[in-house]
Amino acid sequence: MAATKATGLAQIHAVVGSDDAEVKRAAIDLAARLTPEAGGDFARDTIDGCVQYADQAATSIHQAIEALLTFPFFGGEKLVWLKSATFLADDQLGRSQGVIEALEKLVTTLQSGVPASTRFLLSAVGVDKRRTFYKALGKLAKLEVFDKVDANRSGWEEEAGELTRRMAESRGLTFSAEASELFTLCTGGDRRTIENELEKLDLYLGAERRDVRSTDVSTMVPISHAGIVFELGNAIAERNLSRALSLLEQLLFQGETAIGILYAAVIPTVRNLLVVRDLMVRHRLTKPAQPFFFGKSLERLPPEAVSHLPRKKDGTVNAFALGLAAMHCHRYEVAELQAALGSCLEANVHLVTSSLEAGVVLDQLIVKIVAPCTAQPTLPKGGARQPS
Repeated sequence: MAATKATGLAQIHAVVGSDDAEVKRAAIDLAARLTPEAGGDFARDTIDGCVQYADQAATSIHQAIEALLTFPFFGGEKLVWLKSATFLADDQLGRSQGVIEALEKLVTTLQSGVPASTRFLLSAVGVDKRRTFYKALGKLAKLEVFDKVDANRSGWEEEAGELTRRMAESRGLTFSAEASELFTLCTGGDRRTIENELEKLDLYLGAERRDVRSTDVSTMVPISHAGIVFELGNAIAERNLSRALSLLEQLLFQGETAIGILYAAVIPTVRNLLVVRDLMVRHRLTKPAQPFFFGKSLERLPPEAVSHLPRKKDGTVNAFALGLAAMHCHRYEVAELQAALGSCLEANVHLVTSSLEAGVVLDQLIVKIVAPCTAQPTLPKGGARQPS
């Protein structure tokens, strides 16, 4: 019997992403829904895609192709599940010629059509989205992507906030704007951490109250590593020197590299403060009531006024981060922030070319930025950190 053409979204499914736990959970749930109720063990062919070597990967892919083209043993319907594939990433295994050729055959099979009684599910973590196979899969399959929030990328706060909102709604919880911002800061956008902390808040509030306040978050939710990096930027924006130095000390103690702190917290904060302060002076913008509201002010400006603003990975303006800067940029003058950006460059050079202790360089940098009117201690000539 000739294979009928696949009905696209109805037959072919894929669950992928960098969030391992969520991909596995979603794939298991979807497999349970796609598996025919009748047929028992014969209703589902599961091919293990978790392999280490290229020949094993090619074998798994060819097994999936064979299963797709084989009718169910007792008739009826069946599910073919290529499970936990590890050969779609940009690594030595994924770039193997044998794997690439096998994936091309899989795509051809799916494009040509599989038996109408057969459904196909692919689940994989660490997929290279630039690959031809992924692009073809996006056209053929009902694709679900579960990626971790990358706290090192600009605009992660909005993505993490939206994730928190969706997960909170499933529990009937609502956050105030201040509580949402604080919860995002504390959890750092990690899905598993968000789920755990929401469960704690759910039990803490009980059935009578469903609105989460900032005091609830402060009481119940510990701050994450990503949150400390984020809070360091806030302390600099607020010109809270003692808080900034304390957070810096904590990050260094936890093993964070000085250059990482500079790039992830200090430079983005100074840059955002500078561009926003300049915008607010030039266009007479007022301080927003909440960071989320600043995007509306930016939308009213002409395109040439915002063309230089920091962007998220999708090319849109990172309005939330700029909104945070808008809440505090009045504490600085434009000239101070221009000098601060120059100090960041100087600190970067010291970190990569000199023998000075990294903690000393960052200490001095934060003092220069946050308390520019005070007497500035000079960098020691040696590499040892000076006692305070």
